[in-house]
Amino acid sequence: MTAEILNHRQAAALPYVRAWLIAMAALVFCMVIVGGATRLTDSGLSITEWQPLLGAIPPLTEAHWLEALEKYRQIPEYQLINKGMSLEDFKFIYWWEWAHRFLGRVIGLAFFLPFAYFAVTGALTVKTALRCGVLFVLGGLQGALGWYMVASGLVDRVDVSQYRLAAHLTLATVIFGAILWVLFGLAQSRRSPSGGREWMALLLVGLIVLQVAAGGFVAGIDAGFGYNTWPLMEGALVPPGLMVAEPWWRNMFENALTVQFNHRVLAYVITVLAVAYAYVVRSGTSLILLAAIGLQVVLGIWTLLWAVPLWLGLAHQGGALVVLAAALWNLHAVLASEARAASFRTARA
Repeated sequence: MTAEILNHRQAAALPYVRAWLIAMAALVFCMVIVGGATRLTDSGLSITEWQPLLGAIPPLTEAHWLEALEKYRQIPEYQLINKGMSLEDFKFIYWWEWAHRFLGRVIGLAFFLPFAYFAVTGALTVKTALRCGVLFVLGGLQGALGWYMVASGLVDRVDVSQYRLAAHLTLATVIFGAILWVLFGLAQSRRSPSGGREWMALLLVGLIVLQVAAGGFVAGIDAGFGYNTWPLMEGALVPPGLMVAEPWWRNMFENALTVQFNHRVLAYVITVLAVAYAYVVRSGTSLILLAAIGLQVVLGIWTLLWAVPLWLGLAHQGGALVVLAAALWNLHAVLASEARAASFRTARA
């Protein structure tokens, strides 16, 4: 894949486009952290309506707060878990969910307005404009998916569906990674994976995204609040009860023991592959990736042993995005260096 050829306007705007994408990645990172806090504080069902415009305005009077609380009193979470909740306690969970939704609105505007300006003024190449257009569509889908997730907990459940929560978290992670991939590729040439090292770098990226999805299921059924020992679970490396549910596949998503066990095993697999990859490649980016994975493993074990305190749970969730960023940077470095090498060989020939 050849590098984009920039005209004078695009070359001059390049630092500003980079700064914009860095800011967007940082905002999405914050969004994931706030979303994690919303989940860990059980705040996600406190706002029972989806109002894309008017929802940006929080309750401003006592009467408005009481009206919001009354709507919350109609759903199963209040009736079965939080019955008798005071207005002050309700405000605590309301503000977390409001902040999560408000930040989503800020991200939408912070992405669209500069994107429109850059596109209209010719600051973006066609390829970059198309990629950013895809990012904007993904952001819109994420907002819709967020409400679809919340809606699953308003009628027959006291919590949101773990399937929808995992999908919501995974899509946020994909958007974060896609922003970084566009950022890294600005005015750069990258080739498609061909050799074993390149495919291994890509595999690590895929496994990290899969691990985030697995973590979404852990969060979705509160699997991290049980089995708080390591390295053993229920006194064994492979605990009994992993496949007790029927049909068998439900264990992968609904059995807390199996869901947490799978999350652990996938962490071991990623770590072993990262060690082997770093040993073979011995590049700076591979070592950075290995260090990020090592730190994330430590955070994961610490979070588990301490039964998921809020600050550790958020650190672990943020650590997953740091690991993904390191994996994408490593993949970019491999593909970009291979592209430069191929170009050099072609020029010499």
